[in-house]
Amino acid sequence: MTDTTIPVGLLKGRGVSFRQPHRFESAQRHPFDDGWGTLDQAQAEEQSAPATSVSWEDARSAITTNASPDIGFLHGLNPYRGCEHGCVYCYARPSHSYLNLSPGLDFETRLIAKRGLAEVLARELQRPGYRPEHIAIGTVTDAYQPIERELRLTRACLEVLARAQHPLAIVTKGSGVERDIDLLAPMGANGLAAVYVTVTTLDARLARVLEPRAAAPHRRLRTIRTLAEAGIPVGVSVSPQIPFLNEDMEQVLEAAREAGARRAFYQVLRLPWELSPIFRQWLMQHCPDRAGRVMARIQDMRGGQDYDSDFGTRMKGSGPWADLLRQRFHKACTRLGYQQERTPFDTTRFTPGALSAQGQLF
Repeated sequence: MTDTTIPVGLLKGRGVSFRQPHRFESAQRHPFDDGWGTLDQAQAEEQSAPATSVSWEDARSAITTNASPDIGFLHGLNPYRGCEHGCVYCYARPSHSYLNLSPGLDFETRLIAKRGLAEVLARELQRPGYRPEHIAIGTVTDAYQPIERELRLTRACLEVLARAQHPLAIVTKGSGVERDIDLLAPMGANGLAAVYVTVTTLDARLARVLEPRAAAPHRRLRTIRTLAEAGIPVGVSVSPQIPFLNEDMEQVLEAAREAGARRAFYQVLRLPWELSPIFRQWLMQHCPDRAGRVMARIQDMRGGQDYDSDFGTRMKGSGPWADLLRQRFHKACTRLGYQQERTPFDTTRFTPGALSAQGQLF
């Protein structure tokens, strides 16, 4: 593999046009003409738009636990590593480095699915001493990215959680969540499920290059409406907020509220590790006239750096620009009538014994 940039025109549907070396690599690779014609061959291969590949790993655990004080959930579940949506700003991109893969193109083209995840989840729910807390699904990589249509790992996990009457919350950009309304609607009616749909912007042209394989903005609004009409508690995430790019926060909140969203949250763009050069490259390719201003404002909210991992500020930023975003969000939510407090999930219905009932697989 080389670090050669692939022309954007040949990468329809991809968020990143190059292979960003990951932070654990000990060597950098660059094309070199050795006189044998191999450079022309390598460049021809690089010019081809990469296809998506999916490999399997056996799931050793299902429920993840975090102790971060700025995250509103204790337990998470993610059926896939990598995400074909290709969102250029995705803070999960650097996680591919642990697999010896690039956070750039590899993150959105070399995906990993967790075999047997639903069975492992069922066993974990039945462990002695397990105490139910709502499980947040898809908080790292989207549980309803395109490969879910065929692999149905998310669906299998939802079936386990529904059978055990275990509470869950989903965050997604994928309209595929509508497929599982038959499971989510009864759970939502019993205080066991909520769905948050991320709508970054209403600008379809901007969304197409920011989130190339995610559902279009109007399609996500339709998903909000469909879920709400089915009686499922639904909210909207207007994340991430990127200065001088998606400046339509209020319009998104208004459109989502009209569609049926009753809760809302936002985060500011985060650029950890390799994501910073990835995003800078994307800015130069798609918004060169604004690249300097965008990065200057991001640094204003990060203490002069591209990123600050402090628990107190990493989600919302700090300084005047972060304060302005916070004021805009809260004023819009108050005006539109969004709920200010999160409705607690019902954990009293949890029945792990249902997972080992006669005739079940678990």
